[in-house]
Amino acid sequence: MLRIAFFTTLIAVGGMVQAGPNGPIHVVDGDTFKVAGTTVRLHAIDAPETDQMCGDANSPAWACGAWVQTETRALFEGRTAKCAATDTDRYGRTVAKCTVDGRDVGEVLVGNGLAFAYRQYGMDYDLTEKTAAVNGRGLHATGVMSPAAFRSAQRAQARPADQKNDTGAKTVTVNRGTPARKTWLPNALNPACKIKGNISLNSGERIYHVP
Repeated sequence: MLRIAFFTTLIAVGGMVQAGPNGPIHVVDGDTFKVAGTTVRLHAIDAPETDQMCGDANSPAWACGAWVQTETRALFEGRTAKCAATDTDRYGRTVAKCTVDGRDVGEVLVGNGLAFAYRQYGMDYDLTEKTAAVNGRGLHATGVMSPAAFRSAQRAQARPADQKNDTGAKTVTVNRGTPARKTWLPNALNPACKIKGNISLNSGERIYHVP
């Protein structure tokens, strides 16, 4: 009996650790709030970065990240959130599901087309996003790169030049011993290499093209 009571106490304490934070919201961006001073990353949603631009062939580029931040602030800035922590991310932020006046904040944002379901971390808003997409709400009404793809592109741009320029090209040997110059071919080819080239039949000059 004492052992059962001991484990019950542990469960209760564990539940207390996971509860909260609760309090007024300050919107950082479309999926990150400060709640009573604690930085909260909303569970299973992903919104455009604040500096992200959107658009496609049918619509000009526009500042969708800043727009999402403004719309999210209009919805939730200063309101009181009740959150249940689910995890801590690699940046030390509390990952949580939050409600305002009984409404799931993540569901509201995804349902209004201000954020996407982050299926890698949960399927909570999968159907909500599909409904928003079918109805062309918010971001779904125009071309938008997924926030994850945008962050990946930014990381690629931030890599040192020697890493960015490494396309997998390999040094190849050109066989000049063949009778007809038009049959010159590299002895080794790397199919992953994006560099293309031509060899002049008259001078042997090599001209390379990159994407």
